[in-house]
Amino acid sequence: MNNKRQPSVLVIGAGATGILAGIKLPEAGISDVIIIEKADRVGGTWRENTYPGVACDIPSPHYCYSFEPWPWSSQCAQGGEIQEYLEHVAKKYNLLPMIRFGTTVVSTVYDETTATWTVKTDKGDVFTADFVIAATGILHKPKRPDIPGLNSFNGEMWHTAEWRHDVDLKGKRVGVIGTGSTSHQVVPELVKAGHETFVFQRTPQWVFPFPNLSFPEWMRNRWKEKPERMKPWKSLYKTFIEQFFVKATTGEPVQRTLLNLSSKAYLRLGVRKRDLREKLTPDYGVGCKRMVVNFTFYPAIQKDNAHLITDGIKGIEADGVRLVTGELVPLDVIVLATGFDNFAYMRPGSLVGRSGHTIDDAWKDGTYPSYHAVLMEHFPNYFLMLGPGTPIGNNSVIGMAEEQLDYVLRLMDIWRDGDADEIEPTPEAVSAFVEYIKAGLGESVWTSGCQSWYLDAAGVPVVFPYTWKEFIASMAEIDRRELTMACVKPCQQEVLHAV
Repeated sequence: MNNKRQPSVLVIGAGATGILAGIKLPEAGISDVIIIEKADRVGGTWRENTYPGVACDIPSPHYCYSFEPWPWSSQCAQGGEIQEYLEHVAKKYNLLPMIRFGTTVVSTVYDETTATWTVKTDKGDVFTADFVIAATGILHKPKRPDIPGLNSFNGEMWHTAEWRHDVDLKGKRVGVIGTGSTSHQVVPELVKAGHETFVFQRTPQWVFPFPNLSFPEWMRNRWKEKPERMKPWKSLYKTFIEQFFVKATTGEPVQRTLLNLSSKAYLRLGVRKRDLREKLTPDYGVGCKRMVVNFTFYPAIQKDNAHLITDGIKGIEADGVRLVTGELVPLDVIVLATGFDNFAYMRPGSLVGRSGHTIDDAWKDGTYPSYHAVLMEHFPNYFLMLGPGTPIGNNSVIGMAEEQLDYVLRLMDIWRDGDADEIEPTPEAVSAFVEYIKAGLGESVWTSGCQSWYLDAAGVPVVFPYTWKEFIASMAEIDRRELTMACVKPCQQEVLHAV
């Protein structure tokens, strides 16, 4: 007989991680689950981003749930196909009835007297939950550049995450500000469509050549007949990512050398004109910023209707972009390929924990302390998925979320077994984890001299700077000595506080 206590769980977000939580919580015997989703359907990043060329830069057989393979059409799936996959999974596992669509969380406040969270939404709903899982992701708040005159442009302007499909670009002069992963995907599509495209580059990127090959129909039919046939492919790509990309960025000399050689050789051989090649050559180490995985940008930027502009932007005016040289670049449309606020996490909603402690208090001065990337001091029973200290980078966030959620479920078992009502990390455990992350910086590529969103204001990486194997091992056991656990309601022991 199962004598475990039944908690109420509120999940914020119905993207890939929120869908995973909605599947795994009931499988663990937790039935009281509500998912709050701001949009009208599931999908998260893949619902929001519909710009031309949008695709995942992680091999698609690896970018899916371990328990739910999919007969992908190409080596790196297009955004629309990933969205189709996530909607398929949500329907298959009957998640839709537990999701409150079109609802935004505005505040999450902890009540110490009952050891519960009160969650309020923009619709006036008030929920009380024993646990909150923030599955808000890291790519949900578009970042707009701080450029003088940004709002003075007379033409159309939008962020890549808010693509205007109703605007006909035929005959238009299109400016793209930014040259990160998104720009490397959208620029080739604009150029291929014949649009006069002006790319404003502040910092060039290292590119790893990875052609997006299509899987033949006969192979996809075999995968449809027996989904388990996909497992060897998932294992193959997973091994490639973990043994090559992850180890290259965390300091393994052989893999790092191969990554350097392949990226530099691709630039040398892929861009014929020396002056253009020099403009596209970064002045920092390969991998310091997130690697761009692409095979179409270099050919596109060399076309006659593509123009790479490396002079700084002085401001935006009614008719276009004014450069620091004084030149005006006339434009009809401006596309902001300027990424996201990677540190937004659960914000802009407010989060108030124990004794009125806010998330802004916890993350002051541009630092983001956490414990195993999911727990934070002063916020009992609150789990931040893909939080600071997660191995975000050239790896599958779905795989990361699966590992983290397994860890979260084991933490919940402490509550369910009646050992405690409140679970949070000790201050010493948080400090130790931050130092552990910081210690891994020395051998990683993030010390090679770039300004990267991987680093917080103190220079500490907000990613996990070790191998995937070490990431899994770091959460293999629950160390109760590093947790502050207390009973508010009657439970097996009056107070459990780790020394």
